[in-house]
Amino acid sequence: MINLQPISNVIGVLLIVLGMAMLLCLPVSWYFNSGDGSALLNAGSITMICGILSWKYRFNENPESLNKREGILIVAASWIFMSLFSALPYLFSDTLVSPANAIFESVSGLTTTGASVFDDIEVLPEGILFWRSLTQWIGGMGIIVLTVALFPLLGIAGIELFTAESPGPTTEKIHPRIKETAKRLWLLYIGITLLCATLFYFEGMTMFEAINHAFTTMATGGFSTRNASMAAFSPLIQYTATLFMFIAGTNYFIIYSLAKGRFRRVWFNDEFRLYTIVVLFFTLVMTIGVFYRTDNSLEQSFREVVFQVVSLITTTGFVSADYTAWGYGLTAICFLLLFIGASAGSTAGGIKIIRHLVFIKNTLLEFKRILHPRAIIRIKINKEIVAPKILTHILVFLLIYLGVFIMGTFALALMEYDLLTAAGAVATCLGNVGPGIGDVGPMNNFSGLSDLAKFFLSLIMIIGRLELFTILFLFTPYFWKVN
Repeated sequence: MINLQPISNVIGVLLIVLGMAMLLCLPVSWYFNSGDGSALLNAGSITMICGILSWKYRFNENPESLNKREGILIVAASWIFMSLFSALPYLFSDTLVSPANAIFESVSGLTTTGASVFDDIEVLPEGILFWRSLTQWIGGMGIIVLTVALFPLLGIAGIELFTAESPGPTTEKIHPRIKETAKRLWLLYIGITLLCATLFYFEGMTMFEAINHAFTTMATGGFSTRNASMAAFSPLIQYTATLFMFIAGTNYFIIYSLAKGRFRRVWFNDEFRLYTIVVLFFTLVMTIGVFYRTDNSLEQSFREVVFQVVSLITTTGFVSADYTAWGYGLTAICFLLLFIGASAGSTAGGIKIIRHLVFIKNTLLEFKRILHPRAIIRIKINKEIVAPKILTHILVFLLIYLGVFIMGTFALALMEYDLLTAAGAVATCLGNVGPGIGDVGPMNNFSGLSDLAKFFLSLIMIIGRLELFTILFLFTPYFWKVN
């Protein structure tokens, strides 16, 4: 039977952390005198009070008895509650008066999707802009991973939460203890974010813009302080953003190995090599296409293409050009990139390169199995055999992902949206990318959608952020069945 007391306790801790994050935006509001200080103060106070009440709901069970079912329920419920409370600053500041808009924007931030309902970002008060970027930075690594290092102080084991938050197929570990893993992940995350912000500042951004864009770059989120997104900045800044988006889409185990000087371990990682090859391949093909289809110089064509390719593959969603104006063929390629995703163990969303790699290898080996039916042929990744249960998990994931996309597109089409817009909206929200195609393309936003569509796409974003299973588990009879 599910024990609701530790679930309430953990959610309380997360809400306290979230409320503290809201209060961190107050100095920004006061410095710029932006007029949203009271909204942030009230939202943060309410969130922390609710968190304390939930945390104080103590439990007498064995603190080590948190099982996988309860871990999954904690993660799913946490993202729902965090999304609801994250909408309070928008509502209290009147920057968004519609609950549907506020929830959509908060979900988009925490899931690092980057889809927005704001028509004019540059008129927003600085405190709200900072909160908007901070939600993506928190959601990038996952607030669960942040607080899992604090759970031992509460007497709660964190491994179930960590695996539910990061349910990818990789088994590599930075440290055998989950608390130490969480700490080192966040040290890397903070360090690279500071480096990114420093470079942005010295390349021409204001300090405020540099911090905001560093937050959303390393989170692969895509929220910007400018209406034109990254197109508003210099080519040098765009190249720097491209580099850090690529880093953010890399498995943090690889980044950690690189920091330790283990270069051979980096390059001989199958997923990282395929990730690099995919980016280079699509950049080359699309640069040729853009150069011959437009009046752009070769350098501009390359810069716009490599930026958009990396932005879409890493699910960051920054925009430096209108890729839907490059022609139907190149737009179709950009739509395809919405389904790739970067590396497992990164802040990126989407399907992930490792799943594509396993699927491709298994497909090719299936032909060999047909020719040699008695042979035992195993799939290897990084020279290690992929366990059958992991292979099954990946194949089921791909099937469910396709099913959610098709059913989601059909659902939006029933809401009277054209098929192109419906497919683009569902694909970009499920992959946590940001811009799509149709009426939700790179030059548009999601403000024109109905409230029902926004609530529906908010759920799709959360399903995509938690990689399907964590949320979909809740809709199965097996999850609620009492043993």
